[in-house]
Amino acid sequence: MTRIVLCYPVGQQHRDHMQAVWPDAHFVDAGQDRIATELADADIYCGHAKVPVPWSEVVAAGRLKWIQSSAAGLDHCLVPSVITSDIQVTSASGVLARQVADHTVALLTSLLRNLPVFFQAQQCREFVRRETRDLTGARVGIVGLGGNGRRIARVLKAFDARILATDWFPEQSCEFVDELLPADCLDEMLPRVDILILTAPLNEHTRGMIDARRLRLLPAGAVLINVARGPLVVEADLVRVLQEGSLWGAALDVTEVEPLPEDSLLWNMPRVVITPHVGGQRASRIDDMTQLFCENLRRYQAGEALMNLVDKRLGFPDPKNAFSF
Repeated sequence: MTRIVLCYPVGQQHRDHMQAVWPDAHFVDAGQDRIATELADADIYCGHAKVPVPWSEVVAAGRLKWIQSSAAGLDHCLVPSVITSDIQVTSASGVLARQVADHTVALLTSLLRNLPVFFQAQQCREFVRRETRDLTGARVGIVGLGGNGRRIARVLKAFDARILATDWFPEQSCEFVDELLPADCLDEMLPRVDILILTAPLNEHTRGMIDARRLRLLPAGAVLINVARGPLVVEADLVRVLQEGSLWGAALDVTEVEPLPEDSLLWNMPRVVITPHVGGQRASRIDDMTQLFCENLRRYQAGEALMNLVDKRLGFPDPKNAFSF
C-alpha cells in the first residue's frame, strides 16, 4: 500500500479529499512532532518540515519517490542528498501568489504613503501633513518571475507601473512585464528601477545576492521590498545603506534570522516596515494547497507530468508546468 505522509495543517475535509483521489493509499498526518520519524517509511511526502529532518537517511532508505512541498520555497527540503537522488520534487509555487501579492501591495503602499509615521502621529493626536510618495507610474523591478512574481506584476500593472523583471527563464511570456531580463542581468536592471521587489527562491545562486554593492546600484531614493526569503539580503549591508540615506526605505516580511533579533537596528529605523513572515497567510490557504496536491496525486497515478515539477539544480519549477488559479 502506498504510504503518503503529510506535514501541513490539514483538516478532516482535506484528508477526505485526498482519500477520494487515491482510495487505496494510506495517509499519515505526521505534523511537525512526528515528521522526522514518519518520513523514513513514506512513499510520498507533502508538507513543509520546520524541524530537523534526517534527509540523508531518508534518501538512503530508497523508499521516498516524491516530495510535494507545501511552500513555494524549497530550502527546507532541497538538501544535497535530495538533489542528487531520483526523488521528484514539486513546489507550491503559485498557490500563495494571491496573498503574497496582497501583502506586497500593503507593504509597499504603507511605506510610500508614510503610514508608519502617520500611525505614530495618531497616537500623539498630531494632525500634521508629512511627505508621501507615489506608486502610480513607478518603475518596478521584480527579481524572480515565478508564481509570486507574476501575480505581483499583474497587480502592480493596475497602478500604471513600468515593470522590469529578471528570471532564469527570460524566454517566458508575461503580458504584465514590460521587459524581462536573464537572471544574470540583475546589475543592469537595478539602476533603472525605483522599487525593487524580491520574489526569488533561496538557493546557492541567490543567498546574499542583495549586498551593499547591489543596493548602491539602485537610484537614490529607491525602495526595497522582500517577500521571498530573508537570506537573499545581506542584512548588515542593508542597515548600512539605509543609514547612508541612498536607499530611501525597506519593507520586509522576511529577515535573515527569524524572529528578527531584538537588538537588530532595523526595528527602530524610520523608514523600515517589518511584518513577521505573514505574506502567505490566507483563509483558504490549506484548501488551495490541497487542491494542488490532489491534482498532482491524480497525475502521479496516471503517469502524467506533475505540476510545478522542480529542476532540483535550480531550485524552482519551469514556468511551462507552473500551477496557477
